Amino acid sequence: MLIVVPPSETQARPARGRGVDLARLSFPELTESRAAVLDGMISTSARPDAVQRMDAPAGAAADIARNVEVRTAPSAAASAVYRGVLYDAFDPATLSAEAARRARRRVVVVSSLFGALRLGDRIPAHRLPICAHLDGLEDVTGLEAYWRARLGPVLTTAAGRGVVVDLRSSSYTPLWRPGPELATRWVLLRVPGSPHGAKATRGRVARALCEAADDPRTAGDLAAVVARSFEVDLRAPARDTDPWSLEVQPAG
Repeated sequence: MLIVVPPSETQARPARGRGVDLARLSFPELTESRAAVLDGMISTSARPDAVQRMDAPAGAAADIARNVEVRTAPSAAASAVYRGVLYDAFDPATLSAEAARRARRRVVVVSSLFGALRLGDRIPAHRLPICAHLDGLEDVTGLEAYWRARLGPVLTTAAGRGVVVDLRSSSYTPLWRPGPELATRWVLLRVPGSPHGAKATRGRVARALCEAADDPRTAGDLAAVVARSFEVDLRAPARDTDPWSLEVQPAG
């Protein structure tokens, strides 16, 4: 099972630790691409018009300015750096030892800066909106297209023969759309209600799936596992290339 989650703009800044080492991150075939995006982010963040180039709100100016030090800034496990509603509900730090091992193996964060990460990968805090226009990548139509051209083979291999559980927000789904070979095992989680509540539910589903020893291979198997803790409604795709839809609500 591959559980795909978004990153979070809300991040903890590690107080100590070595700087990021791109060569030590999971999916080493992305190292060169990560270096190009990292260089572009640092250069763009030093510009007077950095906030506009990043397409970020004015309140993000301080975070963007700190991007220039990202290569030497202390790093920590992605599970400790990413915060926010989804990650607070997921709360990987309090998983049992066995569930934590499953989380490190099953969960992949799709990132605008690093492409794809495992929870144990050490990263620095950073601010890089997916819609940013970076120096050195002007010939690329955007970070979405940049990573979409590179993540397909990597994440298809990572998925193996298990189900792909897609917990990403709409902003990050364009970075990787599972191909035909995974379409019958691709399940997109949908949560009705407020965005805040939807993020929290996605985090709780991620936690429940890491706590479960099951390794579902079909959409139906996945729905059965999630139904132990939530009310679910599984719907088949209208087209062969579309994902299954699993609507999830808190039980009771």
